[in-house]
Amino acid sequence: MSQPLQLPRWIDLGLLPLWNLAIAMLVAGLVVMVIGHSPWQALTVLLNGALGSVRGLGYSLYYATSFIFTGLAVAVAIHAGLFNIGGEGQATLGGVGVALVALWLGAKLPAIVMLPLLVVAAALFGMLWAALPAYCQAWRGSHVVITTIMFNFLSASLNSYLLVNWLRPADSMAVESAEFAASARMPALHQIAAAFGYELPSSPLNLSLVIALAACVFVGWFLWRSAAGYAVRAVGSAPRAAHYAGIHPRAQVLLAMAISGALAGMVGINEISGVQGKLTLDFVAGAGFTGIAVSLMGRNHPVGIVLASLLFGMLYQGGVEVSFELQGFSREMVVTAQGLIVLFSGAMATVSAPLFARVYAAIKGVR
Repeated sequence: MSQPLQLPRWIDLGLLPLWNLAIAMLVAGLVVMVIGHSPWQALTVLLNGALGSVRGLGYSLYYATSFIFTGLAVAVAIHAGLFNIGGEGQATLGGVGVALVALWLGAKLPAIVMLPLLVVAAALFGMLWAALPAYCQAWRGSHVVITTIMFNFLSASLNSYLLVNWLRPADSMAVESAEFAASARMPALHQIAAAFGYELPSSPLNLSLVIALAACVFVGWFLWRSAAGYAVRAVGSAPRAAHYAGIHPRAQVLLAMAISGALAGMVGINEISGVQGKLTLDFVAGAGFTGIAVSLMGRNHPVGIVLASLLFGMLYQGGVEVSFELQGFSREMVVTAQGLIVLFSGAMATVSAPLFARVYAAIKGVR
């Protein structure tokens, strides 16, 4: 039996995702037409809201920052043969870690010391929360999909318990912690620009974006340039062969999930230290689940994840503008468009790939 034709990387990683995105946008446009709106008008308002102003771009990049973290978290786990859908919980615990350190040491330490400590706290808490399901799978046989789902609910409950019983100020009825000291606040872009004499519109975009891009570089190096990353990918591709080659699958499962959880936990830096300035309920707001779509659309590669995160950041910000500008166009319609993109870029990718393979084979045959 002949082997299926392998698509070149420029088709597999470039043309195929763009094709799937185009189909998703076409179907979304048809849905918009059915409810009585102009697809072109909706797209114009969305792009203008996401990219048409400095403030809108700032919001788009702010959303994209969280998606980069959670997308990388999913990608690292997938390369190890795992499906980590616990990004919500790991991000929540990352935020708890940020809050605990900020409330404990924020008034005592300067920002140059405090901010790196917050980054370490976010990564460490997310790492520990992901390591527990990893241990359950590697040593107890519990499937990581089931345990990470359960841990999402556990983390939300733990966050609520801490806020209600320990971190909420005694004179406040709001379920949130006290405000952080200034040294525990990640500087926003417009604040940094003002320090250099430039005036920018205020937005939640902060230095967490730089940390997210650095995380992309780290993940790329770890997976494709380090011996540890090679061992993780070997276990993900063929665990029995890796075991016979002297690689211990259990240790690689634990390592991959620990790194995955640390990356997801970094959402706490962007949301809690960079924007909220206090621990709140449900600050993750679905970023963990969006990271799954981002990773799938980005083909589990840091470059693709950055591009997919920008797309979803634009959809989030532009979708808000569309729901305001177009009467009768609800936020749910934006969620529908996001769902279609997930469907066609993830589940439907294998449907389009054979078509591209046949076309590519025909072109090669002609040549």
